[in-house]
Amino acid sequence: MSRIVRYDEVGKRNIRTVTIRGTTVNKTAWVLACICFAWGHVAIADEFKDVRCGSDIAKALIGQHSSNERVAALEKKYSSLGLKDLGSDEISDRLSSVNWLICGAEFVLLIDHSGLVRDVLPFPQHSKRAPAFAGICQVGGRDLPDVFLAILDGASATDPLPAQAAWKIDQQRAKFVKASSEGLLCPRSGISTVDGGP
Repeated sequence: MSRIVRYDEVGKRNIRTVTIRGTTVNKTAWVLACICFAWGHVAIADEFKDVRCGSDIAKALIGQHSSNERVAALEKKYSSLGLKDLGSDEISDRLSSVNWLICGAEFVLLIDHSGLVRDVLPFPQHSKRAPAFAGICQVGGRDLPDVFLAILDGASATDPLPAQAAWKIDQQRAKFVKASSEGLLCPRSGISTVDGGP
């Protein structure tokens, strides 16, 4: 460890300067240690740290960083939220969507490549009669350029199926945008496996 020692004009050691310098160095080291400790807590925090049942779950998730923790460990850590991983989809090289059951309701998190939760969609209940869909849909026989999340009319025997409710993913802004379901048809191949899809 090096020490800075100052001498006054006549060549005598200035003890007061050494003491003050030492104190300054010690205080600086202490402040840096506290900052590193705080960043350590931020680094181990995850997207569910502020979530409480009965509160605005989507608002609590947006802006949080997703964890690299194992899914089973997260589900155990947040068992009070009834947390359950429902699967994920890669939307592009920049975005992924991850479905979670939180406090008895399904939420779709839009997460960017850095792990930041950019948007959250409270997703409606779905079933085989009203299956969940993720993928490319069409209007008037033409594929649309956007990726859609939708609830489809599963009572229809046709393929593609008509959408009852839909959201498109705005990949530029990393947001879910409510879309018109009028004339929107989506193929059975994009139906969630829990609702009878492939």
